[in-house]
Order: sequence, then C-alpha cells, then structure tokens
Amino acid sequence: MAEVLEFRVPAGSAQTLLVWGLEPQPALERSLFSAFSRFGPLYSVRTHSNAAVAGPGYYGVVKFYSAGDASRAQRACNGQRLFQKSPLKVCVCTKQRGFQQQVPALSSNKCQELANHYLGFNGWSSRIITLQNVSGFDGENEEVGKASQKRSLKFLCALEVTLPNHGVRSRGVALGEADAGDGEDPLEFLMATRRAQKLAVGKALSGAFQKILLVVLENGKVAVEYNSSQEEPTDSLTEEELKGLVQVNELSLEQFDLEEEEVLSDLSFD
Repeated sequence: MAEVLEFRVPAGSAQTLLVWGLEPQPALERSLFSAFSRFGPLYSVRTHSNAAVAGPGYYGVVKFYSAGDASRAQRACNGQRLFQKSPLKVCVCTKQRGFQQQVPALSSNKCQELANHYLGFNGWSSRIITLQNVSGFDGENEEVGKASQKRSLKFLCALEVTLPNHGVRSRGVALGEADAGDGEDPLEFLMATRRAQKLAVGKALSGAFQKILLVVLENGKVAVEYNSSQEEPTDSLTEEELKGLVQVNELSLEQFDLEEEEVLSDLSFD
C-alpha cells in the first residue's frame, strides 16, 4: 500500500503521536527528536507540562510527515524507556482540532528537508527564472508630496524546481514585500531589498513544491506525481513571458501575495 505525501503541514491525526510519562530533564525536546527521528522525518516536536490533576511531569506531541512512519514509531517505542528510567506510553493521536478547510503549505526550509529525505540531496534542483523589483507597480508608492513617506519594496520571483530522476518540472511564482522605511538610509534600504528578495524566492520555492506529490511505496521506494490541480495561469507562460511578467495584461499581483505558510504553534524543533 502506497502513501501519498504533499508538501503541506501534516494535519492528519495518524501522523501525530502523543508521548506520556516524560520525566523533567534538560533538552527534553531534543531527546524526543533524537529518539523518534530515526523512524522518519519529523515536522515538529513539542513538550508541555501535565495538567495539575495529572501530577508532575510532561507529555510530548511528535508530528511526522508520514502516517506510516508514525505507526512504526508508536509500535517500537510504546512501553520503552528510550532516554529515561521509566517507560513511556506512546499512542497515535485520535483527537484533532477543528477541521481545516485548507492545510497550510510548508515553508521553503521544510520543503527542502522533505525533498532531501525522500529524493536525496542530488535528486532535485531549483533555479530562479526571474526576480523582478515591482515596487510601486500597483501605484501605492506614487509621489504624494511627503519625503518622509515609508517605502515598501516588492519583488516578484518566478522559480522552477526540477526532479531529473522522475522527469518532473514545477514552477512557483510569488511576491515578497519588506518595509524600507523612508528610503534615505542606504543600509536600511539594502537590508530591506534582501529581505524582500529572500521572501519572494522562499515563497516561490514553496509554491513550486505544492504541485509535487511524493508516493512512498511499501518497499521504501519513492515515486513522484505532478499535481495538475494546483496549476496556475503562469505555468503556461514561456520563460521569456515570465521574465516580462509585470507587463502581462490583466495579471494581478494579488494572487502571488501568499499568506504565511505556518502558524507559530506549528514551528518545528530545531
């Protein structure tokens, strides 16, 4: 039986383990990460103090990308001491928060971690097709007679991800924005430029990975499918048209102003 993985925040209960009976110790999350990451890549590891009625101690929430990895970890670790004197109770989460209509995309760093694990460091590559300064394109920064007006820098990035072993190519287009203050400080302006560029590239990379599905087979091999349902109008453009993206008629930049991929509560342990 194959399992399909998307480059999105894992939201299923089958991918989440609850670990009970943790004893207080330094670097507890790091110990949990080391113990469970040997079963597969982890999205996040978090620990919390027990409720007062449950007595002293901690419990942990370990979130995998793969439900199969989570199941193997549960069977192997339940009732084991692992890194402490008393045995741990490990179970698969059966309770989820409210239904999410749309699961957030992974950040670019998380996309790269997942791709490196399943495809190998040499199993994929990315290249920037174009990175354009589109500040003021929407008219918001037109002269209004105030020299002290704050400036907003915007960069539009078109990027392509290639999986040579699977014959798959995927594009992502995104907008990155940063506040440059009044623009009079050259260093502040330079740092804002770099922030906007980095954000645009990161979002574009994440966007490209959203169209890729990883099919993990029982024997451990990985197949790749292109998710055409995630295609955007820009995917049909040539590279020359992408490089002149801001001149394309009726193309609104708003569609590229993506929201943050992850909420703070879902940040991974590093």
